[in-house]
Amino acid sequence: MTREARRRSATVADVAAAAGVSKAQAARALGSYGQVSQAVRDKVQKAAKDLGFRRNRLAATMTTGRSNILGVVVSEIENPHFGLAVRGMSDTARAAGYDLMLLNTDENVEAEVDAVRVLTEKQVDGLIVTPSFPGRTEHLQEVIDLGIPLVQFDRQIKDLDAEAVTVDFSAATSAAIEELIRTGHRRVAYLSSLDWDEPFDWDADLDGAPVRQRIHGLHQAFVIHGLEADPALIRFNARSSAAVSAIVDDLLSGDPPTAFVASDSLIAQRLLGELARRAVRIPDDVSFLMYDDFEWTTLISPRLTVIAQPVYAAGARAAAKLIAQISGTPGTTEEPLEATLIRRDSIGPVAVAAHSG
Repeated sequence: MTREARRRSATVADVAAAAGVSKAQAARALGSYGQVSQAVRDKVQKAAKDLGFRRNRLAATMTTGRSNILGVVVSEIENPHFGLAVRGMSDTARAAGYDLMLLNTDENVEAEVDAVRVLTEKQVDGLIVTPSFPGRTEHLQEVIDLGIPLVQFDRQIKDLDAEAVTVDFSAATSAAIEELIRTGHRRVAYLSSLDWDEPFDWDADLDGAPVRQRIHGLHQAFVIHGLEADPALIRFNARSSAAVSAIVDDLLSGDPPTAFVASDSLIAQRLLGELARRAVRIPDDVSFLMYDDFEWTTLISPRLTVIAQPVYAAGARAAAKLIAQISGTPGTTEEPLEATLIRRDSIGPVAVAAHSG
């Protein structure tokens, strides 16, 4: 290779010449498409490394019809739940030769529509999307109609003909609420970041939202015991510290809850801060339960009782399902992903937990 060629970026032709193969063979080896022997592949990869060859992704997309990029749209990247899930997606994607392009929506459906548009315009090979709102899905249906592989993550809109990776919370939620009821709790508050502005009742249509299963489990546990759960204690839109503060102020101003349930770790941290600021003790004044299990939940006092879910495994499964769709590989039967109740120290008897507000 000439000194002039080394000064410019190496091309496929340069790699082919250095490897002693045809340009077509080099292109197939570099792009991982078509038929090429392992011996040729090894020579091409060595030449590419020696020359510092960098694959032109746009040109590769035009040649193979694939970008080897998976688009990911999550609802709240600040939430450690999604950070861990994306790690599972990334590790699985990288092992299969794919990269991720990640966009965040802040639980805003308009931002989700725009994110899906941007990623499809970038010609990603497929999409993993956490739907923000079950009543607005035409942008996702358009993805399906265009033949772009799509996997729903964490939430499932049942009217969409698209695979979904979710976690079954039924057994763990029932066990957790049963424990609260056994220890005397009748006023259990549940805080979620779900975008929901309508008055809540037990018949509300929360299709697609993971909190649907959790709230339904809470309600059913009360019904089974012949008790009434107060729907006014189910609070949504807890997406910021200010929102959580306002919710806590309102809940503690009347007939206060004796137990709080946080729908995710970010809400839990904000809620714990608000309770501490008001000198409300756990579990002496109120009991506390949260969804998701992270190391910090055992490093504080009291250690928190949690409903853990296999977040990394769920992210990895979503990426694997999407890659299988892209490659046309038949799906396999998989064990359901289930949440698990981990009992620690933050639930106490209601006689102790009662407080004056």
